[in-house]
Amino acid sequence: MHQMIKRITILALMISFTICVDAQKKSVTIPPVIQQLINNMVYVEGGTFLMGGTVEQGTDISEREYPIHEVTVSDFYINKYEVTQEEWAAVMGKNPSRFPNAKHPIEQVSYRDCQRFIRKLNRLTKKKFRLPTEAEWEFAARGGKQSKGYKYAGSDDIREVAWICENSSNSTQDVGMKQPNELNLYDMSGNVWEWCLDLLGDYRKDAQVNPKGAYSSAFYVFRGGSWVNEPWYCRVATRNGNQPRIRSVNLGLRLAL
Repeated sequence: MHQMIKRITILALMISFTICVDAQKKSVTIPPVIQQLINNMVYVEGGTFLMGGTVEQGTDISEREYPIHEVTVSDFYINKYEVTQEEWAAVMGKNPSRFPNAKHPIEQVSYRDCQRFIRKLNRLTKKKFRLPTEAEWEFAARGGKQSKGYKYAGSDDIREVAWICENSSNSTQDVGMKQPNELNLYDMSGNVWEWCLDLLGDYRKDAQVNPKGAYSSAFYVFRGGSWVNEPWYCRVATRNGNQPRIRSVNLGLRLAL
C-alpha cells in the first residue's frame, strides 16, 4: 500500500511538472514591436506581369533586365515596411547598423544574417516568414494587380517615393515617410537595398510560374536602390546582387510570408 501511494505521488508530480512546462511554453510573449511587424504584413493577390526592362523604364534599361518575360506569381504577403532596427534588435538582441535609430531600416546585414534573423523570428512567432523571391519583389514593387505602370515603386517622380543620394542627408531615414506605392508598400525604391531569396542569374525568355532564380551563382539578388544611389538604381526593374557574406551600410531586407 505504501509503495502504491508513493508511485501515485510521483506520477502526480510528473504530471504537474509537465503541465507547468507546457504552460510556460504556451505563455511565451511576443514583443509588441514584433506583433506590429506581423500586423504590417500586406496581402498581395497573385497575378501575371511582364518582368524586366519594360517600356516605362525608358532608356535606363540594363542588359540584366533582358529578356522581358511573362511571370505569374501566386498570392503572398509582404511587409509594408523594410525591417527596422528595433524589430531586428527585438529578435537578435543587438543592432549592427551604422546609422542607429529605432525606426530606420536595419543595414549592415548579410544574406546569411537575414536567414538567421528569420529562423529566430519564426521560432518566436510560430509563423513562416521568409525573404521574397525576386519575382514577388518586382510584382509587389510594380503595384501588383493595381499597377499603374510607374518607373519607380509608386511614382514616376523619384522624390515622392524614395530616399536617394540627393535627399537622404547621407543616411538612412525612418521607414514609411515617403509616399507608398499602389499596394500601400513603402520604400521599395530607395532607403536601403533589400535582399531577395533568389540566386542572381540571367533571365529566361519563356513564361514562368513562381520562378526561384538561378540554379547556381555566387551572388544573391537584392533590389530597390538606396539612400546613397542615383535614381537609376531605384527603378522597379533594376537588379543587383552580391555574395551572401557581404554587409553594407545601404543593404537590408523586407519580409514575405
